[in-house]
Amino acid sequence: MTFSNTYNGSKSITGFILLGFTYTGEIQKLLFMLLFTIYILTLLGNGSIICAVYCDERIHTPMYILLANFSFLEICYASTTVPNMLVNFFSETKVISFSGCFLQFYFFFSLGAVECFFLAIMAFDRYLAICRPLHYHTIMTRHLRTSLIVSCWIFGFLWFPIPIIFISKLSFCGPKIIDHILCDPSPILVLTCTPAPMMEFACSFLSSMILVIPFFFIIGTYALVLKAVLKIPSGRGQRKAFSTCGSHLVVVSLFYGSAMVIYMRPRSGQKTDTQKVVTLFYSMVTPFLNPFIYSLRNKEMKDALKKVLGYENESLCKRYLLRSS
Repeated sequence: MTFSNTYNGSKSITGFILLGFTYTGEIQKLLFMLLFTIYILTLLGNGSIICAVYCDERIHTPMYILLANFSFLEICYASTTVPNMLVNFFSETKVISFSGCFLQFYFFFSLGAVECFFLAIMAFDRYLAICRPLHYHTIMTRHLRTSLIVSCWIFGFLWFPIPIIFISKLSFCGPKIIDHILCDPSPILVLTCTPAPMMEFACSFLSSMILVIPFFFIIGTYALVLKAVLKIPSGRGQRKAFSTCGSHLVVVSLFYGSAMVIYMRPRSGQKTDTQKVVTLFYSMVTPFLNPFIYSLRNKEMKDALKKVLGYENESLCKRYLLRSS
């Protein structure tokens, strides 16, 4: 498939051409099926965690309520880019409207900011559970938990609107081609009629701050957790504490590791294909892996998921039939 006619006439297009992945033939079909499968499994996996926490009163604790909210966030985060990306695979024009592009820009970065804040409050919750176990329930009250969750969403959605509004007011010249899988500030600013170094600096600064501030909070929190865990006399107690924090640390490493590669390194030295793959990883693969990471070594979550999926009721029925016979 060729897009030369579209690109040559891109000056008259009232929007942007979002290239995405430019593979053709069998590779295009295989990549589409892979990403489509990952997206469906992301919805099912995170949706299962939400249902498990909602349905099973045994895990109506702050840690799991935060996890359910985080799973809802992951569904929203993946849904800002993946459906449009999948449609683009077989689109002849690959055109996205100005309003659609800037809405995707806003929601993707706002939800990313919310995720940074969420990972920080989940680390704070683990700190209270391990370092202040006797005061945990008096500190992490329902009111505090709700306030933290609402604050994450509010601050996340207030982090980027000003630069996005200013960028949307700029004039764009030449071929309006965004060589990326989503509407990212760096390739958009390249298309402006006049250089906008202040806008580029503002976007880079805000992206760096939203990564750095929560990240160092998480590092500091887990330093205190590690100090407390090492004071636990029994090896079993230490393993249990590390197991409680392990899943969260894996998710933090996956998300921050890939996001920092993109937003805390000079863009000029990065290949376009590398940017696409790394962006795809933290925006799609990480939400896909989260349900597996959080449930793999967590017995309570496994039991809750079995209950939701009907395995527990099925086993009870089998026991009843065996006794009756």
